[in-house]
Amino acid sequence: MHKLSKLAGALLLGALVSLPAVAQKAPAGGAVATVNGVAIPQSIANAFVAEQEAQGAPDTPELKNAVREELIRRELLVQEAKKLGLDKKPDVAAQADLARQAIFIRAFVQDYVKKHPISDEQLKAAYDRVKGQMGNTEYKVRHILVEKEDDAKLIIGNLKKGAKFDELAKQSKDPGSRDKGGDLGWSSTASYVKPFADAVVGLAKGKYTEVPVKTDFGYHVILVEDSRPLTPPTFDQIKPQLAQRLQQDQLQKLIVELRGKAKIQ
Repeated sequence: MHKLSKLAGALLLGALVSLPAVAQKAPAGGAVATVNGVAIPQSIANAFVAEQEAQGAPDTPELKNAVREELIRRELLVQEAKKLGLDKKPDVAAQADLARQAIFIRAFVQDYVKKHPISDEQLKAAYDRVKGQMGNTEYKVRHILVEKEDDAKLIIGNLKKGAKFDELAKQSKDPGSRDKGGDLGWSSTASYVKPFADAVVGLAKGKYTEVPVKTDFGYHVILVEDSRPLTPPTFDQIKPQLAQRLQQDQLQKLIVELRGKAKIQ
């Protein structure tokens, strides 16, 4: 009994937004429970069990009992909310609409992905593109990012006078590297925008750019501390990420097409 209570509590705390509480007077397919005369359809319990199984929970009598208890708790709270008229409040109704939208969108995306699988040929082509972009070398880079070109020139002048790069990096406007002496760690040039990447490739170990490098972010002073051969991940290692990216690209293309056909005012 203690275990059942713990599982029901976990469901209540961890899955409140996963599925809406739905009840009706005469559900098709029977009811899992009836609360103050309101029947909770068995189909809702089945969907909730499937949701928990997708998250790794085993399909056991204990899970079914916990789900039943959870749905009863939900229905009790829904009934109390309706007594207070909360379902009529515009902000609550709007949140309910958003939750409903999310369910339809998730169902559509799952259906679309199932009907439009990514082929191995597409995955291998994407892998070859990624490998080509990464190149054969990765670099350990530091940079200082400032707003104005004159500020970058002043930093370069101070470096030539013997100032330490990590100290000058404290004035960088890049919050991610400023407190680490401008350190960006090890990465291939595929991680950088083209002007930055080109500058990195053109620098020898221990050298910094003597001319400010302009990108959309501002002006950079770049130091290449070291370089080493890059061993790209194998196809199998990044296949799941590639599939996810290509699926996202497919969906984005679909959204653009739908928007182009839609009448939007």
